[in-house]
Amino acid sequence: MEISNMEWPAYLDEYEKLVFRMTTPRVMIDNAGCSNSTRVMIDSARKHGILVEAVQVLTDLNLSIKKAYISSDGRWFMDVFHVTDLDGNKLTDESVISYIEQSLGTIHYASAKCIDGLTALELTGTDRIGLLSEVFAVLSELECNVVEAKVWTHNGRIASLIYVKERDSGSPIEDSAKIDTIEARLRNVLKGDNDIRSAKTSVSMAVTHTERRLHQMMFTDRDYERKPIIRTNNNPIVSVLNCLEKGYSVINIHCKDRPKLLFDIVCTMTDMQYVVFHATLNTAGDRVHSEFFIRHTDGSPISSEAEKQRVILCLQAAIERRASEGVRLELCTGDKQGLLADVTRTFRENGLNVTRAEISTTSDNTALNVFYVTDAIGNPADSKIIEAVRMKIGLSDLKVKELPSIYHQKAEENEEPTGGVGGAMLLSLGSIVRKNLYNLGLIKSFS
Repeated sequence: MEISNMEWPAYLDEYEKLVFRMTTPRVMIDNAGCSNSTRVMIDSARKHGILVEAVQVLTDLNLSIKKAYISSDGRWFMDVFHVTDLDGNKLTDESVISYIEQSLGTIHYASAKCIDGLTALELTGTDRIGLLSEVFAVLSELECNVVEAKVWTHNGRIASLIYVKERDSGSPIEDSAKIDTIEARLRNVLKGDNDIRSAKTSVSMAVTHTERRLHQMMFTDRDYERKPIIRTNNNPIVSVLNCLEKGYSVINIHCKDRPKLLFDIVCTMTDMQYVVFHATLNTAGDRVHSEFFIRHTDGSPISSEAEKQRVILCLQAAIERRASEGVRLELCTGDKQGLLADVTRTFRENGLNVTRAEISTTSDNTALNVFYVTDAIGNPADSKIIEAVRMKIGLSDLKVKELPSIYHQKAEENEEPTGGVGGAMLLSLGSIVRKNLYNLGLIKSFS
């Protein structure tokens, strides 16, 4: 998005043109400068939260960020992202490229994705096998159609954001008596026999980004303080050091690569009121190493051992919440009354626990649902049980899906630059960001 190519309206004076240039991000996208990824460069005035908004645009398109260089000292913000699709390919669809340019070019004014005409239900509580089937059964009984939903579980806790509408009218649920009934019934389900204090339900008409809101809900629920159900060898390694000479706290993160990883990290930092001034992210094979130089919004670094430990726990939790455990099952079928209640009841009756779910409904009333399931104690589900469940629900409707091919291919450790004018231009802009980091002593080389 090149502002210089715009034709300015006649009524704008030179001062207004300058203000527009200062507040409108400059976006460049290049496919020529690198052999195996597309480079996205953003150059903008800095404001709190702009980094998470930029990363959100890329991750909402299910793009994988293979490298990133972030620099936002002073009043300016310069980022370079190396991205691919989930199959590890460069971006070639012009409509996707155009959408990225337009979306990143308006992030100063962007609002969260709006789901018109729906009522949002927020639920948090203790996870248990069969909980989702009880939730969806209550909603079906109360004549609420589930249009979209996302469910996360972590450390024995569950958070869900469910978008519903009236079954008969298709309108949002606005009757206060019915809203009170929904909240009370769902709260009783979440309480179960032993979660009287921490089970929470709320109804909202507010516009919010679903995944960011789920992070906020689990953070408020303090899932990071609870002991994990199962420890694996893939737990993220997070360390925090103070760089007193520069006045930063330095966070290093080593973990397994997956889509939306950078969003989960910077979203959590932003909501914890930290500002990322500089950062680098690099992937090698299926591993990621990232380094962040942060301060509080008041300009101070992390000041105590207790705060340091809290940051470590919160970032580990943010990374683990979306790290899907279990078999991925995809349901594609015509939507009908009670579908989700029936499907999740079948899971429960066969001893399967849903660790994560994404529910959606298309405009032609087709249900597109994804479930990650394990056995009752979090171990891999038996293949015979999975097949029995598929037989019950429908072999053609419920399918076992492999993870995206990005997980099965070994990425190049170093991306080879290629020729081209656009590539050379973006390479030089990216070099500016890396040189800023080098001059501050934050990276060892900017070559």
